[in-house]
Amino acid sequence: MRETSTGPGTGTGLEAITRLGAGTPDALRPVLEPLPELTPAGVRLLDAASGLFQDRGVRAVGVDLIAETAGTTKKTLYDRFGSKDALVALYLLHRAHRWREHVLAALGGGSARARVLRVFDALETWVGERSRGCAFVGAYAEIGDGDHPAVPVVRAEKAWMRALFVALAGDPGLGAHLHLVYEGTLVALTAGGDPEAVAEGRRAVRLAMGASRGAGSA
Repeated sequence: MRETSTGPGTGTGLEAITRLGAGTPDALRPVLEPLPELTPAGVRLLDAASGLFQDRGVRAVGVDLIAETAGTTKKTLYDRFGSKDALVALYLLHRAHRWREHVLAALGGGSARARVLRVFDALETWVGERSRGCAFVGAYAEIGDGDHPAVPVVRAEKAWMRALFVALAGDPGLGAHLHLVYEGTLVALTAGGDPEAVAEGRRAVRLAMGASRGAGSA
């Protein structure tokens, strides 16, 4: 594979996976939906729920605690969001928007390999001292594969990360491989508590992309 250089925030396929439009793949649509306008009370509720869900999990946190933490009432929560399940889905959508902004801002320009490696840099700074792991995987483990409104958001976020690596690598097979390296790095870093996980992930990226270039020139 020949590495190509691009400017910050650009690259083959990135526009298609960062803007919701007629050509947006169905698998990505749930996570590219715009965030709704919220009242001040709605913002406080979402902020409170986000912190509680991330720290304690979505099942362990009830609407009473969310409302109390936000300084509102349960009625306000239901008036603004309709249900706790809808609030969980919005929490994940909001988190997906924040992560997307974070990782896209980190990409910069340069070669395909340099930009892929910066995704791992972004992961390291995003996780920081937090050890709860991936919010999407954690939520899915609790809500299961049913009709919960958060399920499409979880799946779309994983599909978006795969699409990002495919776009950066310029090759579907290599992109899928890099996505698996990323997901494994995330689990090893958080659930595994491995401080060397990101460094090993970067090494795996270099090996995979080096092998791909070698195969392309053979």
